[in-house]
Amino acid sequence: MRIDKDLVAASATPLVLGILAGGDLHGYAIVKRVAELSDGRMQWTDGMLYPLLHRLERLGYVEATWGTSEAGRRRKHYSLTTAGREALAERQAQWGVVSDALRQVWQDVRTGPQALRPAEGWA
Repeated sequence: MRIDKDLVAASATPLVLGILAGGDLHGYAIVKRVAELSDGRMQWTDGMLYPLLHRLERLGYVEATWGTSEAGRRRKHYSLTTAGREALAERQAQWGVVSDALRQVWQDVRTGPQALRPAEGWA
C-alpha cells in the first residue's frame, strides 16, 4: 500500500516526537522504528527525516548531541526537550480530534447512505 505523501507529511512530526519520547536515538534508528511501527508500510528516507529533525531542532523540540555507535562510528543522537514534550502533548490532542472525526465518518459510511444525509439546517 502506498501512503499519500500529504498524510506522511502531516504525521511526521508527531511520529518523530513520539518515538523520541521513548529515548534518544540517531536518525537511522528513527527510520527503522517508523518502519517497525508501520509493519514496513511506511518507508522513510534520510532526505525526508533529516530536514524534519533540523526543523524540530530549530523549533527547540529536539536537541542533538554527538555520540559514538557500538561500531565506533560518530553519530548525532536526538533527544526530546521539554518544549518537545509539550508539543507532543498538543499534537496528541489534535490527532485525537482528527481520529475521532474520521472514526465517526467511517462509521457513518458503514451504516449506509441514510447516515450521510446533510445535517439539519443545511441547504
